[in-house]
Amino acid sequence: MKAADRSRSHRIARRLVAAFAVILVIAFGAAVLYRTGPAEAQSDSASDIAADEFDEGERAAIEALVRNYILEHPEILPEAIERLRMKQAGEEISRIGDTLTEPFPGAVLGNPDGSRTLVAFTDYACGYCRQSVADVKALIAKDDDLRVVVRELPILSQASEDAARMALAAAKQGRYAAFHDAMYEGGRPDAQSIAAAAARAGLNMAKARADADGADIAREVETNRQIAAQLQVDGTPAWVAGDSLLRGAVGADALREALNHIER
Repeated sequence: MKAADRSRSHRIARRLVAAFAVILVIAFGAAVLYRTGPAEAQSDSASDIAADEFDEGERAAIEALVRNYILEHPEILPEAIERLRMKQAGEEISRIGDTLTEPFPGAVLGNPDGSRTLVAFTDYACGYCRQSVADVKALIAKDDDLRVVVRELPILSQASEDAARMALAAAKQGRYAAFHDAMYEGGRPDAQSIAAAAARAGLNMAKARADADGADIAREVETNRQIAAQLQVDGTPAWVAGDSLLRGAVGADALREALNHIER
């Protein structure tokens, strides 16, 4: 290969490497902007990155290449944002540790002693949570080693919180699953549907009402909100399986796939 051709190839290679680096920075910047807003999003510009390595003409060529690539492949930005969110979620899950997977006493579905844990953030006023009840039951039916830790996350209404508190009161009577099912079968939470679900679950109502107003249950609801905030969970349902965070009514297959990555 002639020296001139080698020089040209090297320039092209350098431009491609720089362009790739700039694409990563732009994608990362978009992700930070998405997460934190303009005031906190700070990153070097394409020109700054290439300033020490390339002359003005080369920088212009790289910037044009990056711009055209992003215009032709805009899907890389949401993909990069989602990858970043997944990475950050995994780090937060590890940081939170056992606090995430240790349930409020009794607020567990499936096998309380199971070695594989699915954490579910739910709200009784959430239609997608109601839709996901069947998915969770299907998983439990096929895996007797599955422990489902339910973290009550009432975010939609005061009635959501009233139902969540009663669910945790039911857990203190060993009737969590019964109330959980009855509440979702009874429609959106209100005073009547909560009382009806409690009756169907066979609760001691005087004790349940007293417990629902207790400090331990108030702390649990607040803890769940704090954990959700750390994970950037702002809607229900949301799920944690190992170091994976899933949002929405993703279905039994997606939950099973996430659980299959957990070492037994």
